[in-house]
Amino acid sequence: MRAIAAVDKNWAIGCKGQLLVSIPADQRFFRQETINKTVVLGRKTMDTFPGGRPLKNRRNIIISHNHHYEVADAEVVHSVEELLGKVSDVPSEEVYVIGGQSIYEQLLPYCDEAYITRIDYSYQADAYFPNLDESDEWKKVSESEEETYWDLEYRFCVYKRVK
Repeated sequence: MRAIAAVDKNWAIGCKGQLLVSIPADQRFFRQETINKTVVLGRKTMDTFPGGRPLKNRRNIIISHNHHYEVADAEVVHSVEELLGKVSDVPSEEVYVIGGQSIYEQLLPYCDEAYITRIDYSYQADAYFPNLDESDEWKKVSESEEETYWDLEYRFCVYKRVK
């Protein structure tokens, strides 16, 4: 599996159920990476999608503890084990973990790569991605040139699991 996220200087990913910022190039990258693939997300992340609808042209799998939770055109699982069973026949590089915080925390041990857009700014936040720079299990293997959107500077980074 792969994780994909946009994070600020403190590895923050959201505040009050919303993304910290929308950068068009990051949104294009996310779409290019995940189109026609499987995306895994939590219920709270699903609730933030326009109209509460799954992402188009992707297999959406939602993890929720609520056994009555249903979403049209999406699959719902209730545990990491159930998820792993659902994606056991899918190539690992075609499964993307897309959030939120608790889903990243639960599934990062099953990921081999992480695509991280690093935004050079500190936002007020209440949701975070695990800090891969502080982990012995992860190594940054590539980093793009610095890009800007208005006054924001950001870079696209790829991390790989080394342990």
